[in-house]
Amino acid sequence: MILPDQTTLLENEPIAGGDLLLIRKPKGWTSFDVVKKVRGILRVRKAGHAGTLDPLATGLLIIGTNAQTKVLGRFLELEKEYLVTMRLGGRTESYDSETPCIDEPVEVFVAQEQFQSVLLDFIGERFQVPPMYSAVKMHGKPLYKYARKGQVFQREKRKVFIRAISIVSFALPDVTLNVICSRGTYIRTLVDDIGVSLGCGAFMTALERIRIGEYHLENALTLAELTPQNRRRSA
Repeated sequence: MILPDQTTLLENEPIAGGDLLLIRKPKGWTSFDVVKKVRGILRVRKAGHAGTLDPLATGLLIIGTNAQTKVLGRFLELEKEYLVTMRLGGRTESYDSETPCIDEPVEVFVAQEQFQSVLLDFIGERFQVPPMYSAVKMHGKPLYKYARKGQVFQREKRKVFIRAISIVSFALPDVTLNVICSRGTYIRTLVDDIGVSLGCGAFMTALERIRIGEYHLENALTLAELTPQNRRRSA
């Protein structure tokens, strides 16, 4: 749905033309796939998004069309909220279920209290190393292109901030968490780091972005719901 009161976002510098939309990304689609579909549905010349989601992930994308693509950068610094499901007992090269486990998965015996205690270590400011299976550029190419060929590079650590982590469900070997974090946080890396701290390994099996700043997934349109007629309903 269209975002409310664009002029407040633009600090009294409104740009005429185009829409800012809340769209629900389906699983298996890249963020660019969604942008391309929106462009076709609305028959607009330009479209872009404010923050990539992996193909495995679902959830909230903020998409701008035509002139509103110029203001998408203003959403990048907003706080993000995710629901992530992780499986304990193994690690993968991509830190998610898109690649096979590096070693044979092991049975996990972790008490919820122990797990909660480990989570406390991840709250606050910390440094993350971007995964090789990511869109971070190296020598002009995204890292995932090298990773698919078995090539690995040293990556610079990035500072991120995790404001809160809470357990949504605990049914070993699967655990679902609610994570509230800053821009640039790799949830897959967080999952892998938690698995390392537990000593059993872990990888991500599902991820949904449910909030960007004040904008919530519950107010987003699916691609099936988006039409030229309903795009202007207020968020």
